[in-house]
Amino acid sequence: MCLTLTIYNMPSSSSLPLRNCHQFPFFHFLPTTTSFNNNHFSPIITKSQSMSSSFSSSSSSNNPTQQKQQPQITNIEQQQHKLSHVIKYHNQTKHNFNNYARGPHGLDWANQPNPFRRYISSPLLPLLHFTPQQEQQQQSPLYSSLFNSLPSPKPISKSTISQFLYDSLALSAWKSTSFSTWSLRVNPSSGNLHPTEAYIIAPSIESLSDTPFVAHYAPKEHSLELRAQIPSGFFSKFFPPNSFLVGFSSIFWRESWKYGERGFRYCNHDVGHAIGAVSMAAAGLGWDVKLLDSLGFEEMKFLMGVHVFPEFETPSRAVKGKIPEIEFEHPDCVMLVFPSGVSGFDLDYRELSDAMLEFSKLEWKGKPNSLSKEHVCWDIIYRTSEVVKKSLTLGDRFLVDPFQRSGLCSEAESESVYKGLTVREVVRKRRSAVDMDGVTAMERDTFYQILSHCLPSGSEVGKKQRKQLSLPFRALPWDAEVHAALFVHRVVGLPQGLYFLVRNEDHFAELKKAMNPDFVWTKPEGCPDELPLYELLRSDCRRLAKQLSCHQDIASDGCFSLGMLARMEPTLREKNVWMYPRLFWETGVLGHVLYLEAHAVGISATGIGCFFDDPVHQLLGLKGSTFQSLYHFTVGSPVVDKRIMSLPAYPGPEDVA
Repeated sequence: MCLTLTIYNMPSSSSLPLRNCHQFPFFHFLPTTTSFNNNHFSPIITKSQSMSSSFSSSSSSNNPTQQKQQPQITNIEQQQHKLSHVIKYHNQTKHNFNNYARGPHGLDWANQPNPFRRYISSPLLPLLHFTPQQEQQQQSPLYSSLFNSLPSPKPISKSTISQFLYDSLALSAWKSTSFSTWSLRVNPSSGNLHPTEAYIIAPSIESLSDTPFVAHYAPKEHSLELRAQIPSGFFSKFFPPNSFLVGFSSIFWRESWKYGERGFRYCNHDVGHAIGAVSMAAAGLGWDVKLLDSLGFEEMKFLMGVHVFPEFETPSRAVKGKIPEIEFEHPDCVMLVFPSGVSGFDLDYRELSDAMLEFSKLEWKGKPNSLSKEHVCWDIIYRTSEVVKKSLTLGDRFLVDPFQRSGLCSEAESESVYKGLTVREVVRKRRSAVDMDGVTAMERDTFYQILSHCLPSGSEVGKKQRKQLSLPFRALPWDAEVHAALFVHRVVGLPQGLYFLVRNEDHFAELKKAMNPDFVWTKPEGCPDELPLYELLRSDCRRLAKQLSCHQDIASDGCFSLGMLARMEPTLREKNVWMYPRLFWETGVLGHVLYLEAHAVGISATGIGCFFDDPVHQLLGLKGSTFQSLYHFTVGSPVVDKRIMSLPAYPGPEDVA
């Protein structure tokens, strides 16, 4: 079978979007310019020209007569309307060979968003910093061991909370050249822009806070900013002992500054990366993590205190100007972190919702800092975020499925593959590759081992992949919806070609029917029975992988690259449109595993957000919106830029951001 794709007239190189190079400064890619290319992007109008809203909570008419004249819309019609909008957003933000999604033609460096949110005048609660000697004394468990079982849970204390954040959301290093300095973090981010903000909602912790509290995590300082004190009976009433909550919110402006309309996708990739990072750090302390996904937007907004931001009125078109209210935080999710071994408990979500809504009456401390002087609002991002807001859904019991191991290799083999690295050594030293050498090959068993840790249900023989039971996917309460199409370039003992990893085997028949009928769907040589990996065709896919990932060499110069395919439209119809961002979260968690696995076996990886959506579908024979490509990744041996100097994460430069 011959692999061919028609390459249409390409936009000029000056209009190419920037790829998601997670840990690299921006100066390497485009000249400083604030112009917009009208051949590919909608015109930008000033704020004063238009601020009318669609879908915005502040846009409804205040005229009772007008409201009476509007026809009543049934719930089914409303859901269909929302689904149509989400599909429109998804299609409008696709890259194609002859047309890229709308975004800035260049980067407005003068208004690059500050990557660090601070709440001015909020009391700062310093966390512990760890010397190399202290890190050794803490005896971080082996990275590979976490996929087999979790260690005994440690109690919540200032020390363990410090370790938890240090290994999940903290700075991991500073990088510097002769003319620029920037920070890296433990959790990856599209373009290193970090739209995700984190909040800790916890009971009283000795030497940290005498009362239960809500705090914003400040990664540059590795400290908690106290936002509010909460009622003393809140945790004991709803949650098991030694548990706390972690909340994530997104600042859409940080991503759209660089990526325009596609930025909403990337914000949700980053939420997934953060969920993965938190899950791994918690596991190292013997803690389990589960999304409280029955909560709705309103509950999360008041729980995290992000209701303090001014109401944002969505404009009718793209707007450029001073729009400080665009820097608000959109609440994404709340996770319960609790001791491993807890199987479940009664949780009255209605009562919990009422308690969280009462947080609006608390005394909230601190004023959010300004991130940019001027802004560009890509209106469709904010309309889409309104459409996919989730409401409270009620459930009687909080269930925790038993931990499922996901390691294939024996303990001795694991020692060889993962070099005896600890969790901290992997998570804090993980880096995103900028270039790959195009030479290094991977052993076949190592390839299979990496993919085994990408399975949602673990490696129990005879059980189908479907439910998310293994680390770190067990944080997600829905069945797996994301699969991977792999381009194998340099794996010793495995032919070059196109392969497919089925992460929910209930979808197998549907996938096979939807894809190219010439694909062979055979198990590759030496593939373990419990690994649902299939060879589709044999071919040198390096040039093709590069073309599909916006002509980036990094997609062809590694050992393998892949595209993550989500079962999209049926999921949105069967569950709800609020699953749209959650599909991106799942790709982010999967991507985080690939990051950690690559570093743990001695190479590297990087996420690729710039790819040609429909040409990927064309290659696989997919039509319609049933399966959609949401994220690309590449794994291989990095090329290190020796011009860039590495500096310790703490203490960092005082004059940056």
